Amino acid sequence: MAESSAEITFKKETVSKLLSSFFKDEKTKVGADAVLLMAEMLHVFVQEAAQRTIKQAEAEDCDRMDIEHFEKILPQLLLDF
Repeated sequence: MAESSAEITFKKETVSKLLSSFFKDEKTKVGADAVLLMAEMLHVFVQEAAQRTIKQAEAEDCDRMDIEHFEKILPQLLLDF
């Protein structure tokens, strides 16, 4: 598969809101460094999920990825992260 030259990133505001939604105390704040780190972790997680899904589809001799391929790799992916 050809790699795209465009880099996909997560918006800092989205990551911050996602993190904040899990805090019990409304006064808890998220630092800028924590948001950047979490955005990078999400980026790595999504890239790894895509790569493993591609490999799973190729192992089954499929020319396109389906949700079933993703579902097969998801348990191990979650254990690895």
